[in-house]
This record gives sequence, C-alpha cells and structure tokens, in this order.
Amino acid sequence: MYPDFAFFIEIFGTIAFAMSGSFAAMQKRFDPFGVIIIAFVTSVGGGTVRDLLLDVPVFWMHDLLSVSLIFFTAVFTMIFKLIEKKFTVTLFIFDSLGLGLFTIIGVQKGLNADLHPLIGVVLGTITGCFGGIIRDILLNRIPLIFRKEIYATAAILGGTFYILLKNYSSLSETLIQIITIVFIVSIRTLAVKYHWQIPKFYRNNFDAEM
Repeated sequence: MYPDFAFFIEIFGTIAFAMSGSFAAMQKRFDPFGVIIIAFVTSVGGGTVRDLLLDVPVFWMHDLLSVSLIFFTAVFTMIFKLIEKKFTVTLFIFDSLGLGLFTIIGVQKGLNADLHPLIGVVLGTITGCFGGIIRDILLNRIPLIFRKEIYATAAILGGTFYILLKNYSSLSETLIQIITIVFIVSIRTLAVKYHWQIPKFYRNNFDAEM
C-alpha cells in the first residue's frame, strides 16, 4: 500500500521548516550544533504545541523518520550554504512553503479529531506558525507573526479556504491540499512583494505621547 499525499506533505513540511530554521540560524552565525537545534525546534515546535492541545502523543517522539530528516536536512543546508549566499530569499521561500504545508497538517489533525472547523483552522495556524515563533525567540528577534508581514493571516485564510473547498467542492482531497498550499504561499509572496499589511489601530506618535 502506497502512502497517501498527507504523508508527503508532512515530509516536505519538515524539510522546508528544517531548512528555514537552518538558514535563520546561519544568518546569526550559529555553530553547527546551534543550527541543528534551531532546525529542530522550527520543524517540530508547532506540531508539538498542537499535539499537547489535542492531548495525543507528540508526533516526533514516536517517529524517528522526522528526527532523522531534520538532522540530515540541517547538515545538507550547512553544506549548501557554501554555494547559496542569499540567505534572505532562501529563508523566505522555505519558510513560506513550510507554513503552507504545516497549516494543512494542523487543520487535518483537528478535523480528524472531530473538532469544530474553526478549531481546525486554529490548530492549523498553530502548527504552521509556532515553530517559527520559537525559532525567532531563540534567535533573539521579534517573531514574524508579531511583525508587519502577513504571516498568521495567510495560515488562517489558507485553513479556511481548505475547509471551504473540502465541504463545498467536488475536488479530490489531494487536489484540495495542493491548491491550498499554493494559496498560502501565494498570499505570503504577494504580501511581501506589494507590502500588504494589516491595518494598525494606533497612531505613529503613540510612544511619544506616553
């Protein structure tokens, strides 16, 4: 029996976030051990929080494949960086791809647990975003989710889009997953390209008045 497409989504998501974490750590000039640690927390952070909320065994503690993938991806990335010098672009590509892939996984986990679709979207957002939050905290920088870039919003819109397609279209599950991933990555790309931002509800001189 061949593994389903969801299995490959999890594999690709793990690799994407491991590369994202590795590139981010190398930007900060971490040593190889530090790069591997950041790659690990970026890949499993969101899924760990999700599984704790669902009160189920944490996925990577029973899956040597995920741990091995993260390790070898981090090592490959450290070798690859000798060729690729544009950390910012590469980090953005893999971070956006990981966000799309892991958001789908989180939504599916919620729906499989018979939770309300809204909770599924929340779990998808947590799965997609929390690894990056932990990564950025360890790197001593403001997490992307709290900055002006559209990040969590892309996950929320993507998770909602996935559920709508699943409930109101006749498309196959695999096609719905692919379309949703492309949708999330496209939102992130367009948001950065055209400087889309969520409106702020305070004046620029707020700090000066305090």
